[in-house]
This record gives sequence, C-alpha cells and structure tokens, in this order.
Amino acid sequence: MNEGRLNRRQLQGWVANRFYYQVKIPIKDAAILSNCPEREVRREWIHRILDHDGSQGDEGGIEKWLRLGEAVGLARKEMLAQSQLLPGVRYAVDAYVNFCRTKPWVEAMASSLTELFAPALMAARIAAFEKHYPWVKPDGLKYFRGRLTQAPRDTEFTLQLVLERCRTREQQEPAVAALKFKCELLWAMLDAMHFAYILNPENSDEPPA
Repeated sequence: MNEGRLNRRQLQGWVANRFYYQVKIPIKDAAILSNCPEREVRREWIHRILDHDGSQGDEGGIEKWLRLGEAVGLARKEMLAQSQLLPGVRYAVDAYVNFCRTKPWVEAMASSLTELFAPALMAARIAAFEKHYPWVKPDGLKYFRGRLTQAPRDTEFTLQLVLERCRTREQQEPAVAALKFKCELLWAMLDAMHFAYILNPENSDEPPA
C-alpha cells in the first residue's frame, strides 16, 4: 500500500476490513477498564474509548474511518453492514477483544504498545496516500492525522505504567508475550487480506470508478 501498488478494489478491501478492528477498539478498552480496580488508571484509559467513539463536538475515530471508507468509494451502509469482512480478520480481532477481556489488566494494556510505532507509520501512510492515491479525498485522511498526536499521548502513559508495574522477570514476560500476541494478530489480519485481495485473481482488476 505504501508503495502505491494497490488498485482501487484492493485499497477498499483493506479499509473495509480494518473498519472491524476500529469498531472493536473501544470495546476491548472497555473490557480492560472492567478489570482495572484503580480509579486513576481508569480515568486516563477512558480517553481511548472517547477517541474512537467520539463525544459532543468530536466525531471520533470510528466516524473518521467511515469517512475514509467513503473517500475510497465505499458506501457507509456497506461498511456498517461489514459485508466485505473476511473470516480471518474477524477471528483475529475477536481474539484480541477476548484476550483483553480475560487477561490481567496490566497485560492487556501492555498489548497496546504496538502504538509505539504508530506516529511514524501514520506519517508514512499519509504521505503514501497523497502521493500514490490522489483520488482519495483529503477528508478521508483525518483518522491518520489524528493518530499523530493521540498515539504518543497514549503510549507515554502505557509504557510508563508497564515499566512501573512489571519490575521482575516474572511480571515482564507476560507483558512481552501480550505485545507479541498483538503483533501476531495484526500479522494474521494482513495475511487474510493479502490472500483475499492480492493473491486472489478475482480482486486483481479495477472496479468501475
């Protein structure tokens, strides 16, 4: 995608499937909160839910992703119906929600440290869209731009918390394993989409504009 090698149909497939992940982010964060007994931590973590669900005067990340879908040519109704959702993507995302619901809250929070890489990733993604996919309306890139400031704020808190709470090898290993699990499920999502939209000849042709 960052090299500009996706056609319109393939880019739409990525956006449609990542939407399921976006929808589930506040749900997994609510699950983490339900297991956290510390009020000060909950008061900080709840920002993540509001970032995605939105609040009065702030459209939120889910709405921004819907606008990204519209910018690449997807109908809002189609995205909300999840008509293009791949089984592999659904399985991976649901596994993440279940992980955060059932694991100790510090481990679940540690899994979100993939956001350490988000600012650089989002900056590269914005540049790639502007260079290679000029047909995507600029309004559709608002989600990526928002994460340039949200991700560093969230990561600073999470990293400090994990470092403070995981001081022994016994505490650190589950936190590292949680982060590894998150990386693997993101990998699984990409594998499912690569198979469906890159290796599948039916999706190699451009759809009508």
